[in-house]
Amino acid sequence: MTHNHPRRRAHNIGVSLGAMTVALMTAGAAMAQEGPEATEVEEIVVTGFRASLANALNIKRNEAGVVDAISAEDIADFPDSNLAESIQRIPGVSIDRDAGEGRSLTVRGLSSEFTRTRINGIEAQATTGATDSSGGVNRGRGFDFNVFASELFNNITVRKTAAAETEEGSLGATVDLRTSRPFDYPGFTAGGSLQYGYNDMAEDWAPRGAFLVSNTWMDGQVGALLSVAYSERSLFEEGFSSVRWGPASGDNGFANPEALPGGAANAPNLFHPRIPRYGRLVHEQERTGATLSLQARPGHGPTTFTYDLLYSNLDSTRQENFLEAWSLSRNASQGGKPEVVIVDAVAEGAELVYLELDNMDMRTEQRFDRLNTEFTQHTFNIDHDFSDTFRMNVLVGRSESVFDNGEQTTVIIDRQNTDGYSIDFRGNRNLPLINYGFDVTDPNAWTIVGPSGVAPRSEIRMNPNGQTNVFDTAQMNFTWDINPTFTLRTGVHYKNFDSEGWGLRRAASNDTMPELPAGVSMADLTMLLTGFGGNLDLPTGNATSWIVPDLQAFAELFNIYCNCDTGVPGGDFRLTGLSNSRALGNFRNVTEEARGAYVQLDWDSFIGSMPFRGNVGVRHVRTDVEATGYSTSSGATPITGENTYDDTLPSLNMAIEPMQDVIVRFGAAQVMSRPPVGSLIPVFNLSADGAPNPSASLGNVDLEPYRADTFDLSVEWYFAPESLLSFAFFYKDISSFVQTTQQTLTYAELTALNPTAFPAGARPAGLEHVFSTPTNTAGGPLSGFEISYQQPFYFLPGPLENLGTILNYTFVESEIDYCQSSACTAIVSEDLVNLSPEAWNATLYYDDGRFNARVSAAYRDGYFQQIPAGNAGGLGIVAIGKSESLTWDASASYEVTENIVVTFEGLNLTDEPNRQWHGEVGGGRDSAYVYHQTGRQFYAGVRYRF
Repeated sequence: MTHNHPRRRAHNIGVSLGAMTVALMTAGAAMAQEGPEATEVEEIVVTGFRASLANALNIKRNEAGVVDAISAEDIADFPDSNLAESIQRIPGVSIDRDAGEGRSLTVRGLSSEFTRTRINGIEAQATTGATDSSGGVNRGRGFDFNVFASELFNNITVRKTAAAETEEGSLGATVDLRTSRPFDYPGFTAGGSLQYGYNDMAEDWAPRGAFLVSNTWMDGQVGALLSVAYSERSLFEEGFSSVRWGPASGDNGFANPEALPGGAANAPNLFHPRIPRYGRLVHEQERTGATLSLQARPGHGPTTFTYDLLYSNLDSTRQENFLEAWSLSRNASQGGKPEVVIVDAVAEGAELVYLELDNMDMRTEQRFDRLNTEFTQHTFNIDHDFSDTFRMNVLVGRSESVFDNGEQTTVIIDRQNTDGYSIDFRGNRNLPLINYGFDVTDPNAWTIVGPSGVAPRSEIRMNPNGQTNVFDTAQMNFTWDINPTFTLRTGVHYKNFDSEGWGLRRAASNDTMPELPAGVSMADLTMLLTGFGGNLDLPTGNATSWIVPDLQAFAELFNIYCNCDTGVPGGDFRLTGLSNSRALGNFRNVTEEARGAYVQLDWDSFIGSMPFRGNVGVRHVRTDVEATGYSTSSGATPITGENTYDDTLPSLNMAIEPMQDVIVRFGAAQVMSRPPVGSLIPVFNLSADGAPNPSASLGNVDLEPYRADTFDLSVEWYFAPESLLSFAFFYKDISSFVQTTQQTLTYAELTALNPTAFPAGARPAGLEHVFSTPTNTAGGPLSGFEISYQQPFYFLPGPLENLGTILNYTFVESEIDYCQSSACTAIVSEDLVNLSPEAWNATLYYDDGRFNARVSAAYRDGYFQQIPAGNAGGLGIVAIGKSESLTWDASASYEVTENIVVTFEGLNLTDEPNRQWHGEVGGGRDSAYVYHQTGRQFYAGVRYRF
């Protein structure tokens, strides 16, 4: 059975969706035009969900470029409870989830690193933390949408083509989020919502609520609006993970490799999970958001002043509990795989699907993270009309995202040299049957291996860290209506981006735990995890309970939060930063200053009798970069590098209506996206002495941005009221690409490459390291198409006329040469990281003005997450990827009175798993890396409007 490699397309899904689209469109258009009813259709006034769809279509139809939008029709009535999950309904948009909640976007195959997000007109970047397999802390350019409650926004616009007036920085799209303002509403308006949510895996309830109040005074000259949203969320995340797969050969080979299938000579061709483990993650989340908007239009005159404040605070905790086998990831000096004896082994292809092993080391761990993101944005906007034909807009603002992972503590206890361990993937390649060889629920079966013990030693890891992102923006834009046909736009923009990271580690050279004091038993320091796997299809015989460390008990016993040296071996719990070589890589700062100017000519005219509109323009921007970091050779002395680059970016958008209700659009532009923030730090890092897999890396402040020529062609047919059938083709020629290359070099070769970073004699000259460095490479083409269909079925008889549907399908492919070395001597051509070749969304809704119900499905094809990835073998370039997913959601609401609406939502109704894989590019192997489920989420509540 195959399992969702990105190259294994789901063409049958796309064909079926396309056939259904054409059939429904044809029938709907024909019936819409029959008889006198067609005239009556134009008179329909829609409300509720249909009204939000109609408004979004109007926004799309009236733009010159390729744009999609989502609108909230009423207060606290955004179509989805999560912003990312709303945006995924847009053609060409897919999302990535963390802990079951949408976090980041991919637009037309380009990840969040290539997509800019603006809030109320200025660029912003929101950062959260995540599990390690989901990318950990976001230290890049991507925007984390789970920071915000959707109730704070009333409009989302996704701009897929570039225009000179829109700031640079996107290869994929610009996402505009807009909060509500008092002049959006007539006079006094107030409303709110209250819901309770339930997660069927955690079996826990949590509240969610929002309210908005707005008013205008002095005959509409002054207005104020305040909105507040609050929610709590509690869930379990359970499943299996392997922490990648490693080769069975090499210096870390088994004690008796001749027992492998095919013997010792076949070991380089076989792979096993490095740290096979089952785990439960407990997520607790509290999200608070608020907006304040003040507007004034003195004397109803030509000037409007607007101040917007957006605030969000995401407080969360994550407790990770894992039961794991440790030996297969360790070398001989660490008591690892070279001590492990193979009793029996079975292979299927390159995977060791069954292993029975003696002399295995076991671990049980508990990790606790306390995470907080505080986002604040201020914007001040002045719109002034000098005359009927000449206008000015001034916008200044600051967005600041402060992420603080102030507590990240892991406690690990051990059991060494265990016989009778087995792991069996033959019945289920995602959820193996594991026999640990002892009673994992007995606290006396576990022990603390202190500083004087035999490696591996028990550990207390402490890694608090944080990330701050700040955007300062100033813009001045002028618009001149030259005549009824032509409008000239020009302006200057200034933007300063500052990204700063930090992180602390224990001052001790390792994370060893003190010895267990006399009189203290393991029962005093542990707890029993029970009820594991309730939603999982676990093989019979797997452990559903096991002992885990009680982190709080360890904290009290060893005083681990004292930030002091307790004076006992293994008891140094001081947290240090720049004085700690293990923490140096966390401290980094990148500042980018961009100064730009543009000129753009818009037109709105006719070619014969055909309406013809568009814009043509050019933007020029200069970017100055300064990056600072610390390396293991420089210690606390900062290393700083600088770079400057210029871009001149022409753009063209045209829209013509060759016949009524048909629009043909064409767009062309040169675009750029700045390099990954983490790649710019001009320092080197070297793995610790004695590490099982020696590695080295070197940053590159001289990176040029990603650059591309883009072309778009689309046809839109608004064949009936509230209806659309469209086809869009897009092509991007990526001429400059940034990727991290990897190659194996001896320490002597590293020294020759960079004598300053890698001083001679520091390590054995022949010691091999995997060396990584970011490099500009040639890139390649990306192309694809989107098909969209939207229509209410008002032509059906009786109550069926209140049905409607929204369907879209996207296909994308690319050819990027992934280089094994900076010279690109060994390459493989594959799709971009985060590009899903196929994606589709389908929604069937019912809306009679009083009762509304929707069911939606979102499909995303498998995609690569990292190329190349760690733990390479002899079978080719290794990657990490994510398997395909199909997520079902549903919602319903009923208007009890004009003011009261009861609501219900069900998310992830099929409890779709998150499956990630580790294997070779090209489909040779897609071994289970992560297979987790988060349960179904339900909300029930009421919405009230004054």
